[in-house]
Amino acid sequence: MAALAGRPTGVLVLADGTVVCGIGLGADGSAVGEVCFNTAMTGYQEAMTDPSYAGQIITFTTPHIGNTGANAEDVEATNPHALGCILSASPSEAASWRAAQTFDAWLKAWGRIGLAGVDTRAVTRRIRDKGAPNAVIAHAASGDFDLDALKAQAAAWPGLEGMDLAKAVSATQSYTWDDGLWTLGQGYATHAGNPDGPHVVAVDYGIKRNILRNLVAAGARVTVVPATATFDEIMAHRPDGIFLSNGPGDPAATGVYAVPMIQAVLNAGVPLFGICLGHQLLGLAVGAKTYKMHQGHRGANHPVKRLDDGRVEITSMNHGFAVDVATLPEGAKATHVSLFDGSLAGLELTDRPVFSVQYHPEASPGPQDSHYLFERFVNQIKAAR
Repeated sequence: MAALAGRPTGVLVLADGTVVCGIGLGADGSAVGEVCFNTAMTGYQEAMTDPSYAGQIITFTTPHIGNTGANAEDVEATNPHALGCILSASPSEAASWRAAQTFDAWLKAWGRIGLAGVDTRAVTRRIRDKGAPNAVIAHAASGDFDLDALKAQAAAWPGLEGMDLAKAVSATQSYTWDDGLWTLGQGYATHAGNPDGPHVVAVDYGIKRNILRNLVAAGARVTVVPATATFDEIMAHRPDGIFLSNGPGDPAATGVYAVPMIQAVLNAGVPLFGICLGHQLLGLAVGAKTYKMHQGHRGANHPVKRLDDGRVEITSMNHGFAVDVATLPEGAKATHVSLFDGSLAGLELTDRPVFSVQYHPEASPGPQDSHYLFERFVNQIKAAR
């Protein structure tokens, strides 16, 4: 066993052998995945519980993370899906009236590893220069780490390209959802669904709860089905519209079973709305191609331009793959582009009520500039009924 100078209690070991030392927090142990960075200034619980972060270790670029503690409301799934997090400074004691426990205790309770005392700017620059690396994050109170073994583990991990993770994070059976949005002093609205509203079937590739809440707030009745649901299984619910959710992994791998279902939906003329992975899967279903991005887009401050009127929305993003705009076929047009790099951020079909966006209009965390897309979807369903 190799001990590091100064006996730090946490390390990040990249596949190329680079070792980043720091202060371990949360659970003891190790986890292997892809290191990415998130530029949001708030919402670390929402990010850690976003299923789209499955297989990833999040570097938070904001220097003070965890200082408002953790609670049972600010989560987007039953449990965290990010493998761990890298922080500049160790979290302070929880300084919020909403806190139920410290961030450290929350990470430990859920078996997630944290690494603090790290130059997160240097990690971010490394990702920007060389792409998102595979790595192992490890925490040991003893300060003893077998660095050679950790390096070998990182080098052996195959990476997210070609990996289908949607099945691992999806619901395993169908269920209904009728909770609404959160308000101060009241929490989340319960039984807020409209029993007479259009019926939306949401395909769960790793869906965030706030997406479901926004669909309910827009007036929909919502049924959630597993990622592997077939066209016939979905249509048995008699949907008025179909929603394709966000999720982790390579869209081409998930598309093996998702694309045939989506193509059948398109042929049936059912209104459809997709977000993030759902956007990518729609792109594949119409004949476009996807690619792995150099560093991805993750944060709550990403500017996106609407091509129809030139307005700019500040959006929440979390994706490492994208649809190649140059491969969009006739009948599918770009509707939004990222102002960071010009990548495709939205598309629609010109002959039917079908559209998608690469970003997260439900926010949580993030701005609410794009909430109107849920109302647009519901209105399209009503117009098609």
